Amino acid sequence: MRLRWMKGFAGLALLALSALFYGTYYTSLVETHRGHQGPIQNYLSTKTLDGTLHPSDIITEQERRGDLKHETRTSSHVATPVNSLPTCPTSLRLRVHNDSAFGKLFNFDTPLLQWDSHMTGRIWKSLSQRPVPYGWKDLPRQDISSTLKLLNASTNRIMFDFHPPRGCVRCAVVGNGGILNGSRKGKEIDEHDYVFRLNGAVIKGFEADVGTKTSFYGFTVNTMKNSLIAYQEYGFTETPKGEGLRYIFIPSDLRDYIMLRSGILGVPVPDGYDKGDKPSDYFGPQASPNKFKFLHPEFLLYIRDRFLKSEVLKSQYANLYMPSTGGLMLFTALHSCDQVSAYGFITQNYNLFSDHYYEREKKPLEFYANHDMIMEMQLWRRLHDKGIMQLYQRRDAKS
Repeated sequence: MRLRWMKGFAGLALLALSALFYGTYYTSLVETHRGHQGPIQNYLSTKTLDGTLHPSDIITEQERRGDLKHETRTSSHVATPVNSLPTCPTSLRLRVHNDSAFGKLFNFDTPLLQWDSHMTGRIWKSLSQRPVPYGWKDLPRQDISSTLKLLNASTNRIMFDFHPPRGCVRCAVVGNGGILNGSRKGKEIDEHDYVFRLNGAVIKGFEADVGTKTSFYGFTVNTMKNSLIAYQEYGFTETPKGEGLRYIFIPSDLRDYIMLRSGILGVPVPDGYDKGDKPSDYFGPQASPNKFKFLHPEFLLYIRDRFLKSEVLKSQYANLYMPSTGGLMLFTALHSCDQVSAYGFITQNYNLFSDHYYEREKKPLEFYANHDMIMEMQLWRRLHDKGIMQLYQRRDAKS
């Protein structure tokens, strides 16, 4: 009886505390997005950063109803449920829960990863109606099924399956922006429990600025391979490797499913665009299924529709658009960690820095139709201002 009374009192205390801090001091992000006017470059160029096309649709409410089981549905804008709040007293989820705008946008019950249990007739019927990266439309069912069947271990279902830290989980997500050149943030980055990197993650020669620790490396097969070509001259000659490192695949196309399957089986890619590729060159000679995480298409749709629904989707370039790799890795961390710090991401004074931190001569950041970098920049700043994450910023290139 005493235990029940204490639980009830704790619940009432939590509700009272939530009510005290639950403010209305923030303008709705939806209204902000409606009024967003990005630079003209975003809509004029049909070229994509990674050279590929990413077909997508604006999913209607009718199309989304009943798509998946209730735990994977993301169409209703409901506040983060109280029972999903963490025990970490400084967790970003508490700040999200107490924010009038972000509390309605975040849904921590959205499936983050996909594995064998997601390949059911019901889910196939739903996701086969949506084009990649938000579904499996026009993808051979056998390729999807045979890949997901290999992701059947508990390690494929959780993000932190190795070296679990005690207490609050602190994560750093390291982009490749020029703002990191001369930052001297390497030691600070490495002090986090986990470090996420992506695409052309050059480390050698820039350890003092970007650190050396890599827990997760995120990519699509296309961005990974293009990075190995485009940034080879800057020292990105191979993907990060290590016993404790995990690879996060983003399902942008069929080739991601085929490469992942080949990587787990340890065989050359049998067909398709990457035919003959040896996955061991990218993931090491002994890449077990435990090494891989595979983002769920529903998660990508959720991020696009809740946070990064660009005006590009209303333009003739709608089929090119998807959130950036850096943006998806940042949201992966925001849905996995208690504290998140973002380094090397676009800030308001981006024109003061080179496109990437490893470029010998300053190259201006270019805008393309497949990403809305200005909208992402504004979102990162809002998340920072709300204390949901920490965004590394500099006044100028010398600071």
